[in-house]
Amino acid sequence: MFLRHIPFLRAVLLYSLTAFGGPHGHIGMMMRTFAQKRKDVSEQELLEYNAFCQMLPGPSSTQTVTLIALKRGGVPLAIVTLLLWVMPAAILMGAFSFLVYYIDARDINTNLFRYILPMSVGFICFAAVRMMRASVRHVATWAIMTGCIIVTIFLQFPWIFPVLLLLAGVISNFSNKRIPDTKEKPKPIRWMNLWIFAAIFVAAGILSEVARLYDFQNARIFNLFENFYRFGAIVFGGGQALLPMMLFQFVNRPAHIGMQPFMSGEQLLTGYGMVQAVPGPVFAIVSYVGGMVMSQYGPVWQAIGCLVATFAVFLPSTLLLFFLFPVYQNLRQYVVIYRALEGFNAAIVGFVWASGIVLFQAMPFEWTNVVVAAITFSILFFTRIPAPLIVLGWLLLGWTMNI
Repeated sequence: MFLRHIPFLRAVLLYSLTAFGGPHGHIGMMMRTFAQKRKDVSEQELLEYNAFCQMLPGPSSTQTVTLIALKRGGVPLAIVTLLLWVMPAAILMGAFSFLVYYIDARDINTNLFRYILPMSVGFICFAAVRMMRASVRHVATWAIMTGCIIVTIFLQFPWIFPVLLLLAGVISNFSNKRIPDTKEKPKPIRWMNLWIFAAIFVAAGILSEVARLYDFQNARIFNLFENFYRFGAIVFGGGQALLPMMLFQFVNRPAHIGMQPFMSGEQLLTGYGMVQAVPGPVFAIVSYVGGMVMSQYGPVWQAIGCLVATFAVFLPSTLLLFFLFPVYQNLRQYVVIYRALEGFNAAIVGFVWASGIVLFQAMPFEWTNVVVAAITFSILFFTRIPAPLIVLGWLLLGWTMNI
């Protein structure tokens, strides 16, 4: 079965090695790679998948690319795709935990990545323009998009995304009287995924507490799994929302109860800065944190910490995705859900525009950043140059600044 999917898996691997810019930057590359070039999904389907994933806990770009694979080859292909997407970033961030622990990482020259952030803004603008063509067509959708841009810029909280999506769905129900034109066969609900999710959640909590109370040898690895499984099950707003949770769990809380912090605040922020320069999901920062938390037990346990943290944080969102997506596909045939999709898609366009604006504001205002963003957008919009080559070009240009 996998032989006929090798070209798709090769495209996923290339995407995982060149997808910079966080979830909203990733959607631009997905649009270019999987919708325009390969036609694995339509642009409308990609928007719908992304809107659905915004309402779930966990990493939205990871869930979106997993759904593309699910449509193409079912659950087996989706799992392989998930591994190909996650592992390059996880390996890089896990290796970085060794670098920080054993070497002074402050001497690393970052010129290689100096053009990556403005390049990501170019990708985001390209995605927003393409998405507007398909999703923003009348006054109500323009109003939803504009409102989401303004609110998201000024209220940068994780809970704002699901709230705005729900409001957008309500508005589009009142503004549009469309009805579904086709009746799809009901999709089977995979209840087993929900039971597995709940069973692991309960078992991880119990085992973590037992390991702590009875002082198991290397009990911290049990605690680590529970911590990251819980984070993956409840976090909304992408990898950025993980930072305060990890700060409390591994830096502030141990100090509060009289223990030595598992890692310093400076080490956590160093990893957060590094993950911005690594392709792939921002959630890959957990590989770094897992390694740092277990680093005092030696290199073998440090490597195990990287693996356990990565597996634990991606597992719950994947189980919920496999359970809830068929539920959503069945529900969208109802008129209320069907009409709400138009509002969801317009809101997603607003989120993408807002993320581009926020990213641009976060950069130093230099003419080179404006030029890099404009050139990236123009190449994507007017040429057929593959996205990985564009990323490689900016990396090489940054590298030449070291010479």
